[in-house]
Amino acid sequence: MDKILKLREKRANLWEQTKAFLDSRSKDGELSAEDTEQYEKMEAQVVNLGKEIDRLERQASIDQELSKATSNAIKTNPDSSLEGQKTGRASNEYRQAFWKNMRNKSNFEVQNALQTGADSEGGFLVPDEFEKTLVKALNDTNVFRTLAKVITTSYGDRQIPVVASQGTATWIEEEGGFNESSDEFSQVILKAHKVGTIIKISEELLNDSAFNLETYIATEFARRIGAAEEEAFVKGDGSNKPTGIINTGQTGVTSSVADAITFDEVIELWHSLREPYRQNASWMLNDSTAKAIRKLKDDNGQYIWQPSVQVGQPDKILNNPVKTSAHMPELKAGSEAIAFGDYSYYWIADRQGRAFQRLNELYAANGQVGFRAYQRVDGKLVLPEAVKLLKMNSA
Repeated sequence: MDKILKLREKRANLWEQTKAFLDSRSKDGELSAEDTEQYEKMEAQVVNLGKEIDRLERQASIDQELSKATSNAIKTNPDSSLEGQKTGRASNEYRQAFWKNMRNKSNFEVQNALQTGADSEGGFLVPDEFEKTLVKALNDTNVFRTLAKVITTSYGDRQIPVVASQGTATWIEEEGGFNESSDEFSQVILKAHKVGTIIKISEELLNDSAFNLETYIATEFARRIGAAEEEAFVKGDGSNKPTGIINTGQTGVTSSVADAITFDEVIELWHSLREPYRQNASWMLNDSTAKAIRKLKDDNGQYIWQPSVQVGQPDKILNNPVKTSAHMPELKAGSEAIAFGDYSYYWIADRQGRAFQRLNELYAANGQVGFRAYQRVDGKLVLPEAVKLLKMNSA
């Protein structure tokens, strides 16, 4: 934690130096080629420090989760009562059988214990405690899962009722009649799209008792599935995948040029979002867009980008948190380069149970064992007006 705090302080100081350099060398808003190169080097250091801080915070979070006990200590006489004993995928028997199977130490008893979590596609659902670890790792990898509303469903489709139009009140004359006005509801349907990956591990490493298979699988699963999820939550078209905010959010502002944005346009985007949503709103953009915004100043000559110096606190623009995603579009003609909104109105539906299957033969010629890992998930913005987009001019 001390290292993270020192890096944050270093990043904040470097950003102040970068701004001072830009102010001292800028003439009428322009830099010479040499000064531009120097500024970009300084800014790249700021960006790289931010990525290193994020990586260390995710690592610390995963380490903390994996260090938790997977079972409770016995506090009473085991023979006195079986009340409260975990069953199914939460039981110690299932957990031990699952990991024995993953390490190919399978026998009849192991296969019998695994019947509780047998998946229809040949794999086995992960133990409950490990599923919590996977979800935590996904939250650390996928920025959307920390902002959206996540629900768990045990069946394929989930219908979400949404108010399509709201009733209104009217002024009434004395002894006058009341006008009928009621809310109208529509439905958003969340399905269960399948996303998966194959994780390959050498047989030598797998047979090494010192190799922590649980940690490795959790990290790789989260990295791969988390990246695929985030891409879909940003720009998915809804075809065999979730529907992203780019395809459902509303355009709040259109830029005046195709490859640049101004402070006024950022202000207009901020105001295009209705006040109730602004309280919990965040900016969503990629690194190249963040680079452009770092150079923008408000009417008082102050840079609008506010770097964080506190652990766990994000950078801000106009006092709202900034989240970066590599899957947000670039600053180019016709793209939706910035999203600003309350992402708690983006619903993610997890189909209960993430499954793994050991593949013994497929990669045997290479001395490797494969692990097929998959889950089912969907995501949609249930209230389009909760997210506003800055669309780049197409000219």
